[in-house]
Amino acid sequence: MPRHRPRAGAAPAPRPGEAAAAAARVARGGAVLLPGPSLAQHREICSSTMFLVGLSGGIASGKSTVVAVLRELGCAVIDADVIAREVVQPHFKAYQQIVHYFGPEILLENGEINREALGNIIFSCPEKRQLLNSITHPEIQKEMLKQILKYFVLGYRYVILDIPLLFETKRLTKFMKYTVLVYCDPPTQLSRLMKRNGLSQAEAEARVASQLPLDVKRKLASHIIDNSGDQESTCRQVLRLHAHLEDSLDFLWAWLVAGTVVAGLGGLVYLLLGHFIS
Repeated sequence: MPRHRPRAGAAPAPRPGEAAAAAARVARGGAVLLPGPSLAQHREICSSTMFLVGLSGGIASGKSTVVAVLRELGCAVIDADVIAREVVQPHFKAYQQIVHYFGPEILLENGEINREALGNIIFSCPEKRQLLNSITHPEIQKEMLKQILKYFVLGYRYVILDIPLLFETKRLTKFMKYTVLVYCDPPTQLSRLMKRNGLSQAEAEARVASQLPLDVKRKLASHIIDNSGDQESTCRQVLRLHAHLEDSLDFLWAWLVAGTVVAGLGGLVYLLLGHFIS
């Protein structure tokens, strides 16, 4: 593993032994706590550098396994899917707007939005799909930017954005220093999907075909994690990626701040985080 070069305000990276132990613990289904940044380090953020890393995959490619290892190693990971589900909960602004425009018939008995019912509506009506996107996208973008800024203030050197449609929405990749694809070969992907979801081969093939092929995505990514083999092999690749990220300190956060000044906060948020969920 390359030697770690600490910076002011940075969250300390795990030592090599800790990193390997964390990855092994994830492989066994366990959890481990790694050292976090101290209060003194939090104060020294004025000279901080920071960059963004885009992470994506495909259905049943094993992205969740990679994310689990990265989190155990102490990486800051923002999950776009989780945020998309959170912003439509009853205490969020988007919830009220969705109920207003789509009616109470889309609600479950507990008051939460019935995602299946809402999905049936928007997939049969492009205009309503566009309306839903216009409601949810600003809230998703706002929450993602808020989390990025939180990690910046805490002194993290990079933030990993877990975005399923990263390579489909090409405008996003230009803001990433690195893009990472969790890949597995097509036969393995199909087999895992059939086993995981209890699907027939035809059903699994249809779901895989609905996405941009992994072999196309791998040509667009700067880094590949090949998850076709066993979990130990995947963990070793994640450790190498982690070491590389810890050694990459040349992408200034000031670039993003300068973009904010030029384009305005709203415009930058739109460019940075728009169109990643449909």
